[in-house]
Amino acid sequence: MEKGYSTMVEGMTCGNCALTISKTLEKKGATHVSANAASGEVNFTVAEDADVAKFYDAIDSLGYHVMRENANGEMDHSHHHATSNSALLTLNLILTSILVAHMFVSWSVLQMPWVQFALATPVFFIGWYLFGKGAINSVRNGMPNMNVLILLGATAAYIYSLTGLLLFTEHAHEYLFFETGAAIITLVMIGNWMEVRTTKATTAAIDELVKLQPHTAKIVMTDSLGKETIIETESKHVRTDDVVLVNHGDSVPVDGEVVWGNAEIDEHIITGESVPANKGVGDKVIGGTLVVDGNIKVRATAIGAASVLSHIIKMVREAQAVKTPLQKLADKISAIFVPVVLVIAIVTFLINFYVVDLTMSASIMRAIAVLVIACPCAMGLATPAAIAVGMGRGARNGILIKGSDTLERLKKIKQIVFDKTGTLTTGALQIQSFKAVSIDYEKFSSVAAALSRYSSHPISRSIAEQLKNTAPAPLKEVKEQKGLGMQGTDGEGNVWQLGSQKWLHEAATDDTDWDLYLYENGQYRGGLRISDTVRPDAKETIATLQSMGYKTILLSGDKKEKCAQLTTELNITEWYAEQTPEQKNKKLDELSAIAPTAMVGDGINDAPALAKASVGISLSDSSQIAMQSANIILSNNRLSTLPMALRLGIYTEQTIKQNLFWAFFYNVVAIPFAAAGYLSPIVGAAAMALSDVFLLLNSLRLRVRKIG
Repeated sequence: MEKGYSTMVEGMTCGNCALTISKTLEKKGATHVSANAASGEVNFTVAEDADVAKFYDAIDSLGYHVMRENANGEMDHSHHHATSNSALLTLNLILTSILVAHMFVSWSVLQMPWVQFALATPVFFIGWYLFGKGAINSVRNGMPNMNVLILLGATAAYIYSLTGLLLFTEHAHEYLFFETGAAIITLVMIGNWMEVRTTKATTAAIDELVKLQPHTAKIVMTDSLGKETIIETESKHVRTDDVVLVNHGDSVPVDGEVVWGNAEIDEHIITGESVPANKGVGDKVIGGTLVVDGNIKVRATAIGAASVLSHIIKMVREAQAVKTPLQKLADKISAIFVPVVLVIAIVTFLINFYVVDLTMSASIMRAIAVLVIACPCAMGLATPAAIAVGMGRGARNGILIKGSDTLERLKKIKQIVFDKTGTLTTGALQIQSFKAVSIDYEKFSSVAAALSRYSSHPISRSIAEQLKNTAPAPLKEVKEQKGLGMQGTDGEGNVWQLGSQKWLHEAATDDTDWDLYLYENGQYRGGLRISDTVRPDAKETIATLQSMGYKTILLSGDKKEKCAQLTTELNITEWYAEQTPEQKNKKLDELSAIAPTAMVGDGINDAPALAKASVGISLSDSSQIAMQSANIILSNNRLSTLPMALRLGIYTEQTIKQNLFWAFFYNVVAIPFAAAGYLSPIVGAAAMALSDVFLLLNSLRLRVRKIG
């Protein structure tokens, strides 16, 4: 048996860091490893009896810090890594500024070799303190990282200067490059400082979702006399079926059902809907949403990891961890990047010194410039940065995308297939009329009520809701025939079936205009006519998708007459009616062979089609199986969000490609320029430090780009 672990890691700020941690954990025996530089989260699986502390220690040994739980089960924040780094950065910045000043002012004291040595040495050792452990352990683990290049460049400049100072005292000025080594370390520290803050901005949306999780709850305790006592406690102590009181201004602590009161609830952080929703007795509420007016009591139905908010956070984080083929290629290049740069730096020195016949100083400076300008981090950060922003913005607007690989498929979509009931229509079906044959109306209603209670299909749910005051017939062995109907057996052994004409009534010549038919032991016992209404945003959504260049298609199990009426109203020219789940799958295969196809569905009978489509899209009112099969979930249950989801997916994919292009272009251009002497080591260090920040800023454009 294996057990999964998830932890936050301080100091993992770039893709190369994440790759180093992943490879180290895999060497230790961990599986399913994912390290996300954008969120700082590391997930992995190990044997159930394994000591997880050894894996955390392995991460710490690389120079990072694992945020571990303390004795109270809370995250330990005693490590002051960021604070101490800020103090060291300030000190280095002061020393380096004074050291570099000799290049611009003629103060004799700043020109003195020993003064330059005194200013540079603290900066040099601070650099080794911050980057040395990680550099050495990355080499030891066979995955040399960015720290190796930085320290080699800074150390080469420092040692060369120190050698000139000690051995060539009279001509020491010809060998002094203390300011180069100090500037490299300080500029990289500045870049890291900026990168950490910019990276935090990319995950701001998911951080806001995490902060929404309420910490306290007011549990309503009722004694045998009916007297209520309110106990305020931590929300983690709430159990399923507990009743909690939520007052004006409080956050709803759990997912549940309103059992008393009425309130206006702000759900925009979950659904993207800006208008507060009115909730009364019997309505569902979501943990983390805010009561802006009123007071309610809620019976808990889902707590902890089972809640909607926890599920959204988990889904977004899992999506961030999935890598596109482009990112996998970038990771492979990052894995060999540092050794390749080391070779290029050595070759640069040899060519400049022996072939171009430059001085030792000039040749070393060009080699150092190659070392410090190279940036494997950007390649590793390109995807997670864009995904973090894109997925976060999607979650804030009621759009949940499973995996960045979905984005790649989404951009290729040419046609979108829609189910009818619950997708293009509201799914709030009504029994318009029914007819009983050879049985009384009470028997008809009780059997229909009993059978419909065992299905999650929108039609069955609607029938069950409307017949909830009807005593259901005692049935056993009730089962659902996917896409066809329900079947059960009563106490006398009679087999009752409620379903479609194709399943039960196809051979009949009369009474063929009903939507559902009731049969007893193969004998016709009546029919039901169901009415449905088109979603208010369906027509506009279809028109928008068509204007975006998508072909829209209806694929439904409903009757031809109803499908024809709907397609005329929505201006859908291609449609297929009376399709079983198997026929839907076959038709979807045919359509996908023509062009990449997305499927938008609702209900258990759509699950196979959603899984088979290039991209499966489900609404939040869909059955659990449908949502598990889908790649995109519209958690606000609004069809009008679909064009926004498509644009967000396309724009996120575009941002990933822009980031990767920048990362590759930067290194391909910068390294030769540095080798040819067009860029000094100081300029190279500054360029490298800012390259990741540029990439992150490009990703942050997704937070403000218009997608609606």
